[in-house]
Parts: sequence; C-alpha cells; structure tokens
Amino acid sequence: MYEIFEHTADFGLRVRAPSLDVLFADAARALCSLMIENLEDVSDSRPVSIELACDRLDDLLFDWLAELLYVAESRRLVLGHFDVKIRGTTLQARVGGEPLDTQRHRLGREVKAITYHGLWVRQVQEHWEAEVIVDV
Repeated sequence: MYEIFEHTADFGLRVRAPSLDVLFADAARALCSLMIENLEDVSDSRPVSIELACDRLDDLLFDWLAELLYVAESRRLVLGHFDVKIRGTTLQARVGGEPLDTQRHRLGREVKAITYHGLWVRQVQEHWEAEVIVDV
C-alpha cells in the first residue's frame, strides 16, 4: 500500500507493507505511478535484473529508486512490474516493463531525482513503513 503526498514543490511517497520485499516493490510502484498514469497497462516484456547492497535500509531504498529512474531513462522503458527480495541490506530484483510508447502510455510527472530529505525506513510492530521525497 502506498500514498503520494505533495511536499513543497516536490512529491512524497509514503509506503506501508507487511514485509521489506513488498515495501520496496510498492515504493517502486508508487514512484512509477507518478511518471506513468496508467501503470496497470504496462507489460512485462522487457525484464531487467537489479542487484544492490548498502549498509543501511534507507540508503538501499534511495539507491533502489534512483536505479529505477536510471533504468527507465537510459533504456527509455516504462516500468510496472517489481519482484523484490531483500536479505539484510542486499536487494535482488527482477523489474519488468516495456519501451515507452506515448500513444499508449499516459505520461505523468517527470521525476528528476530521489532525495535524502525526510528519507526513512523502519519496522513498526508487524509491518514496515518508509517515506521518501522525490524531486519533480
């Protein structure tokens, strides 16, 4: 489950999930839903594997979302499918998407960068929560 909120001239992503795997997948979905309004119509025809490691979970979330922006931009893909496995502070993911087609994909906001401002990941009782601000 994710929520998008306005933050000054930027947008924030607030995510809550039962596990870290789902938290990171939902954070990716939230980010991509800012960029593509009809995310549910994105196919899984171009898979991409991503592996990352960091010392802290909040740094891992930052790197994960920044990597998704890089993959989307550099390969001109829209991403909509996220299978994420977190082990400690290591992430392995299979991301699916397809080439950008402006006839089919309804473009949303241009996300310029992920920020460290207000970034956090924490476990709250039986679930995980995160918040991140993105520069649009």
